[in-house]
Amino acid sequence: MCRGMALSFLLFFSATLLLLRVSAYNTSAGCAIIRPPKDGGIRYRGLTQEQIRSVQVLPVDYEIEYICRGNRVTVGPNVRKCLPNGTWTDLSHRSRCLLLCPRVWTSLENGRVSSWPLGPPVEGTVLHYSCLPAFILMGRNSTQCNKMGKWDTPKPVCHYDRHYKGKKKLFIGALFPMSGGWPGGQACLPSAQMALDLVNNRTDILPDYELELIHYDSMCDPGEATKLLYDLLYTEPIKILLMPGCSSVSTLVAEAARMWNLIVLSYGSSSPALSNRQRFPTFFRTHPSATLHNPTRVQLFQKWKWTKIATIQQTTEVFTSTLDDLEERVKEAGIEISVRQSFLTDPAVAVKNLKRQDARIIVGLFYETEARKVFCEVYKEKLYGKKYVWFLIGWYADNWFKIKDPSINCTVEQMTEAVEGHVTTEIVMLNPETVRGASNLTSQEFIDKLMSKLGGKNPEETGGFQEAPLAYDAVWALALALNKTVGPLKAKGHRLEDFNYNNRDITAEIYRALNTSSFEGVSGHVVFDAQGSRMAWTLIEQLQGGSYKKIGYYDSTKGNLSWYGNDKWIGSGPPADQTVVIEEFRYLSQKIFVSVSVFAGLGILLGIVCLTFNIYNSNVKYIQNSQPYLNNMTAVGCMMALAAVFPLGIDGLHVHRRQFPVVCQFRLWLLGLGFSLAYGSMFTKIWWVHTVFTKKDEKKDKRKQHLEPWKLYATVGVLLGIDILLLMIWQIVDPLHITVEKFTREAPKGDLDVLIQPLLEHCSSEKMNTWLGVVYGYKGLLLLLGIFLAYETKSISTEKINDHRAVGMAIYNVADASFAFASLAIVFSVYITLVVLFVPKMRRLITRGEWQSDAHETMKTGSSTNNNDEEKSRQLERENKELQKIIQEKEERVSELRNQLSERQALRSRRRASTVTNHNHSSPSLAIAQSNPRSLAPPPGYPTPTPISDLHPLPPSFGNSSTLYQPDSKISQNNCHTSHLQLLYK
Repeated sequence: MCRGMALSFLLFFSATLLLLRVSAYNTSAGCAIIRPPKDGGIRYRGLTQEQIRSVQVLPVDYEIEYICRGNRVTVGPNVRKCLPNGTWTDLSHRSRCLLLCPRVWTSLENGRVSSWPLGPPVEGTVLHYSCLPAFILMGRNSTQCNKMGKWDTPKPVCHYDRHYKGKKKLFIGALFPMSGGWPGGQACLPSAQMALDLVNNRTDILPDYELELIHYDSMCDPGEATKLLYDLLYTEPIKILLMPGCSSVSTLVAEAARMWNLIVLSYGSSSPALSNRQRFPTFFRTHPSATLHNPTRVQLFQKWKWTKIATIQQTTEVFTSTLDDLEERVKEAGIEISVRQSFLTDPAVAVKNLKRQDARIIVGLFYETEARKVFCEVYKEKLYGKKYVWFLIGWYADNWFKIKDPSINCTVEQMTEAVEGHVTTEIVMLNPETVRGASNLTSQEFIDKLMSKLGGKNPEETGGFQEAPLAYDAVWALALALNKTVGPLKAKGHRLEDFNYNNRDITAEIYRALNTSSFEGVSGHVVFDAQGSRMAWTLIEQLQGGSYKKIGYYDSTKGNLSWYGNDKWIGSGPPADQTVVIEEFRYLSQKIFVSVSVFAGLGILLGIVCLTFNIYNSNVKYIQNSQPYLNNMTAVGCMMALAAVFPLGIDGLHVHRRQFPVVCQFRLWLLGLGFSLAYGSMFTKIWWVHTVFTKKDEKKDKRKQHLEPWKLYATVGVLLGIDILLLMIWQIVDPLHITVEKFTREAPKGDLDVLIQPLLEHCSSEKMNTWLGVVYGYKGLLLLLGIFLAYETKSISTEKINDHRAVGMAIYNVADASFAFASLAIVFSVYITLVVLFVPKMRRLITRGEWQSDAHETMKTGSSTNNNDEEKSRQLERENKELQKIIQEKEERVSELRNQLSERQALRSRRRASTVTNHNHSSPSLAIAQSNPRSLAPPPGYPTPTPISDLHPLPPSFGNSSTLYQPDSKISQNNCHTSHLQLLYK
């Protein structure tokens, strides 16, 4: 009974415990809170301390994290999650907080260390040690981490076994990208292993050593590479050198390797940034820098005589660095980058800018996928054909433009049309010559062996196939450099196997050996420049008919361009780097020059004739009245102005550019002084005419006005002196020189990619406008004053100033032409001046024969003549002389008639007195006569008798005959009436 009750109680208690345990891990609302590990705790995300104390169940998907105190680390799951079934994840694995033992025990120099279990070295971890060949283990081969966080035995060491007769291993840590953006390790790793096998089998290269490759897949990802680099550096054995692949990974490795005194030798990095020796002091690479394309490009630019290029790049570090290097190189070569465009993903705007800015020679730096986008836009913008040349990178697939790409909307035919004729530059990664290098293999034999090792894979589908020779030669470069260091290290008491991350001497010897490397490899001649980059040949290809053709090689080490001469162009040859602008000087038409020169010559001849005529007839009264000396000056000035026509027509067709300033001086001085002489003398005449004949003193006898000649000559001299002074200052301060003026470009007829740039040579100075303003201002005021004076004196008519109106006409003519400064204007101005000034004088002297001299009545003033006024004056003179003769005859006749009339009247008086006496009584007839005085009137036609008292005063017309001598007076009909003439002639 008691046993039964005890058994029942035991079963009930067990069931209760089981229910309690299940309820702890399975609730309808989520998961129950679990206890933290010893020496640790749990981080409840999103909960405060009060909430943690009050909450018993956590919802589904809630996560908790274990944390440890002090130097302890979590062993087991670090995070647990609440599942829908009410349990936590990984409950079968216990989480503990244990002390961490020193990691120094986990690595062994010149040996290997294995750990069990895998993970951090904590309580219970056991390490097993072993040494590399040629080394002996000194100490225990295992140790265990205890609860105190300490190893139970000292760390062993590996000592060199001097009696070891086998090969000692040297380890190389490598990162081969077997996947990712550039899976180059697919072909580069097999080629590196091929090289290692050949090196290890050679007795003349590192005979006492064996090279072993420890490699990982970096996936061409810097983040993954960071983790792998940590494992390479912190796990045994020690690596004597590192071999990364991609540029991004190599940048990370090379920057960190300096801290471990490690040499880095890359086989697949082309970034120009890696050439920075200050940032990467121990970096070398058998893959040439991307900037190695640039010397080849510059060489081609110079070969095809291009001095202006454009660039378009994808915005990435490698292309930006390459373009910066290209910019420096083309600048040194005297080549200009006129347009520089970049894009991130969409090249449409960049391509349009190239088209808008007339880019012709274009360097494109972008990846293959972006290249298809670029050339689709190139086709749309018509940025291809015989006027354009594109330079691309040569490591694209041969059919890259035929691959269907959903990111573009161009057909294969359109892409093929757009890319035709472009040029590529590609680093020569396989020696084109059939030579056996350090590995005793030709380049073709290497390719055959590599194909065999790849198992017949398609090279185009195998990543890094082109770079495989570089990886092969990288291993050979390392082996030859290490072999070169054996002797120097032995002399210093060092061995290669003594290398560790703190031994800088061994690192320095390896650096010197690599830096002086020079051997023939399957990729060509292997040599490094001062930045550690490979110097190599560059292959130049051109797309002809849809396929690439080799057109040359360039050896950057020797600057030697090997050219096949099979380049083809869509046009007749390489296009111009820009729209060709042909500079064409425009010269004066020789027909016009000869014609105008003939007129000018005739004008000079006319001036000589006029001058000779004026000098020969200087004593003639009519010539003297026009002031011949001033006319002589006018003639000389006109001839000088005409002489200026000849230098005006002389240009670069007749004289050299060095002699052109002399021609400019002749133009200026001849025209300036000629104008001053010709116009100055005429201005002086018209000025003095105005001064004399427009005074307000009407009572002054103008006929007696006399001008002193020296005042006239002084006036001309002052005007001439001002011009000479102004021209001298101009030529001393700012002399004339030749200037080439450019006009609007002209497009010739036909489909020619050229423009004509018209050029014109002319004389100019630095402040030409200022000097012309001074001259024009001075001459303009003088001309305006002359025009005003000519207008004011146009109504003056006098015999003694016989050509002032002609001078006025000449001044009007000069005012119209003086500012033109052109040959025709000069010719016609001078012609008109000479004709108006001298021809009337010649005509008068020839037609009227007035050759007599009369120097006493000459007025010292020079001017031109007016034919109408002179003819009128001569007519008045003739009439005045005739009237004077008639008046004289009439006066004599009147005096005679008066005497006769007096006698008749006296006789008549005597008769009347006698009649009155004899006939005291008047007769009827007499009475009638006396009563009608009209009976005594004279017959018709006879004048009425004048009384005696009226005989003494003379009629007004006869009283003052001097009025007939006034030039402006006229005889009225009252003074010389027909009735008087009849009476006088009876």
